[in-house]
Amino acid sequence: MNRLAPSVDAWLERGVPLAAVRRTLTSGLPEDPIKHPAAFLAHRLTTLLPPPLPAAPPPLSPHRPAPLQTCDGCDRAFRAPQPGRCRDCRTSASAA
Repeated sequence: MNRLAPSVDAWLERGVPLAAVRRTLTSGLPEDPIKHPAAFLAHRLTTLLPPPLPAAPPPLSPHRPAPLQTCDGCDRAFRAPQPGRCRDCRTSASAA
């Protein structure tokens, strides 16, 4: 039993439910008597070990929109990191 525990732990660390481990070890058993049951289970645990799950993506950083600012030229609200003029006021000032 102590010999099989690390192999079972490897399955559980990969996110396999205990019921699935049990099913893998007990389904499709040979009809002939098994001479070395522990060795048989150890073989199944190593050869049928599922691949590791892909790494979880890093958590998304909460992106906050720029705060609302009041345009210095027309008092219109617009989003920008710094106070200043809205797009229309900047465009008309650069056209003049």
